[in-house]
Amino acid sequence: MTQHTPASQPGLERFDPPSGPLSGLNLVRLERSGAILHLRLNRPAKRNSVSDEMLRQIHTVFLNLPADVRVLILSGEGEHFSAGLDLSEVSERTVAEGIHHSRAWHACFESIQFGPVPVIAVLHGAVVGGGLELAASAHLRVSEAGTFYALPEGTRGIFVGGGGSVRISRLIGTALMTDMMLTGRVLDANEGLTASLATYLVPAGEGLAKALELAVRIAGNAPLSNYAITQALPRIGEMSPAEGLFVESLMSSIAQGDEAAKERVRAFLQKRAAKVERR
Repeated sequence: MTQHTPASQPGLERFDPPSGPLSGLNLVRLERSGAILHLRLNRPAKRNSVSDEMLRQIHTVFLNLPADVRVLILSGEGEHFSAGLDLSEVSERTVAEGIHHSRAWHACFESIQFGPVPVIAVLHGAVVGGGLELAASAHLRVSEAGTFYALPEGTRGIFVGGGGSVRISRLIGTALMTDMMLTGRVLDANEGLTASLATYLVPAGEGLAKALELAVRIAGNAPLSNYAITQALPRIGEMSPAEGLFVESLMSSIAQGDEAAKERVRAFLQKRAAKVERR
């Protein structure tokens, strides 16, 4: 049974710059609430399948985030988050074209995972194939009841090409990913939560509200601390213990030396509200 996400949430207003790289986007919709930017995939008639142009527009947003944005929420319009790759565009590609296409997905999703701000994905309906690869590039994932996850590439004679072999396998393990790809196994919302495909599970229709609640909390953190968490943790996880611990010391010292962090520590010790700079 599919579910609808709310058309909007209190506090979110349409964000449509009159000029510049973020103007004229039609396959994604942008809304803002203060330091929070909401990017909504806007191809509901195609279950938000990711075409080359939609990928380009997603990438454009992440490469041109306004400087005062501190958190981004990613969701899908209509009944589904994303049913994945638009297969109508790939059936006649050459091997070389396929490689360039996959690398374009890698570049886009790298700009999400290792971009300047934390990203929260709101998942509902189908989170399938390339849609799951997109969701896996976010830092937090809020799933609604009724969400389902699948990797049907094996049954279609293809292979993941948007970073799933790295990101998804690290979330759920190679064994479960192999099972999903070989057999077409579908995970429901509860199974996805257990498998770490989602970090929160909420009732149908409440995903965006939950994401906004989390985004407000995260936006109140020191920006450098947020950046260190999203940038350093995944990289430290790939290092040897000795190298990881050294990088941890560097990041800890850098974060503690930031004036925003010092103010928060002073406020905690003095039992008062921190004087947070508003941009």
